[in-house]
Amino acid sequence: MSTRTFRITVRGVFDGLSADQRAELLAEAVEHDVLRAAFTPEGHLSYDLAARSAFTFRFLDSGEEEEDILEATERAEEAAKAWLAQRGYGYKNLRSSAEDLSQAPLGKRQRRAAAQKHV
Repeated sequence: MSTRTFRITVRGVFDGLSADQRAELLAEAVEHDVLRAAFTPEGHLSYDLAARSAFTFRFLDSGEEEEDILEATERAEEAAKAWLAQRGYGYKNLRSSAEDLSQAPLGKRQRRAAAQKHV
């Protein structure tokens, strides 16, 4: 059985931030710029607080079975909540989406490479 790779996105909105928390997030904004966004096992946070109070965590996880994506999504949500709680950041409207990359459609280059392997 092969390992499946999951990409999990946890989105939400910062809520009730104090002036100090807002200043802290703005000071760290370069590290959390959407242009640096990546799916990582520990989770990568991105936001643009100057534009809006929304944030996105991106997680990379894996499993053996298709159903493992549900547990991976739960782990990602709990990790995002823990990160926010650890820093005392309020949030609302937390929602998640997950993708099993083994089920993702192939891109044009991937289809071409796969076709060349079978020739």
